[in-house]
Amino acid sequence: MTERDAYADLGATTQEAMDIAETSMDIVRTFVPDETLTDRLRQKAVHSTGDIEFQHLIRCQNEPVVAGARAVLDERPIVTDITMAKAGVTGRGHDCPVRKAIGNGADLAAETGMTRTAAAVLELDKEGVYDGAIAVVGNAPTAALALCDCIENGTRPAAVVATPVGFVKAEESRKRVREIADEYDVPAVTNVGKRGGSGLAAALTNELIHVASDVRNGDVDLEDHA
Repeated sequence: MTERDAYADLGATTQEAMDIAETSMDIVRTFVPDETLTDRLRQKAVHSTGDIEFQHLIRCQNEPVVAGARAVLDERPIVTDITMAKAGVTGRGHDCPVRKAIGNGADLAAETGMTRTAAAVLELDKEGVYDGAIAVVGNAPTAALALCDCIENGTRPAAVVATPVGFVKAEESRKRVREIADEYDVPAVTNVGKRGGSGLAAALTNELIHVASDVRNGDVDLEDHA
């Protein structure tokens, strides 16, 4: 990877904010390797959680940074499970449409009793929304499980970012994502353990956008990492 002289945080809009982001990432890099694109996801996880040990909880399969950055460059949709994750995705550095699943599939949820997020994922999948998209699940384990069912049935997201948090089905849903990613060669980033959440999912998604920006600027060549 080309060495970056400064960290261009796409969420920072003032000089003070940019200085803070750059200093923070300099500190993170003293604890987390800076050799591969996957390291950038580990760095972002540490940066967003304030937990140095979180770098060891990140799991990547099938080069999600390369696939995700390409999807950003191709202006593919970014689809989150809930509003909070959508709100955390930066609006700068890309022209991807960003939408949330929640709010769709209300009738299906009422008819079947499944969660609103699971029904929302299934409803959007019927419309082909997830094919070629960056699918982001930051909160709802049932959304991750529903997405896995969609992938089993032929849907192919460009990349999956799945960090649902909690004590019920969260770990199981992320394990299921990893199994599906292996079986169907889907690029995915998840974490192990009970932690996670929408903030982490948005931060990891933003790093895909940052990498895409670095590609445009000539600082990263994805062919070197594919």
